[in-house]
Amino acid sequence: MHGPKGGGEAKLKYLSGSFDVIVPGSYVSCAVTGAQIMLQELRYWDWDVQEAYASPEISFKRSEELRNQRK
Repeated sequence: MHGPKGGGEAKLKYLSGSFDVIVPGSYVSCAVTGAQIMLQELRYWDWDVQEAYASPEISFKRSEELRNQRK
């Protein structure tokens, strides 16, 4: 579900294949780089750790880091 557009950073609950808007906003921050990701451009996240990522490469790298931490 996508919420209404607003100005500032949104707070989301990431689900498998979608997300819910908890606090409306126009962007979220990449958990790795801090880059702003406009909600309409958000494609990559990890619902298990509740993090958003700016690109598939960043998502993959972070996934590998998390996997290594769990060992």
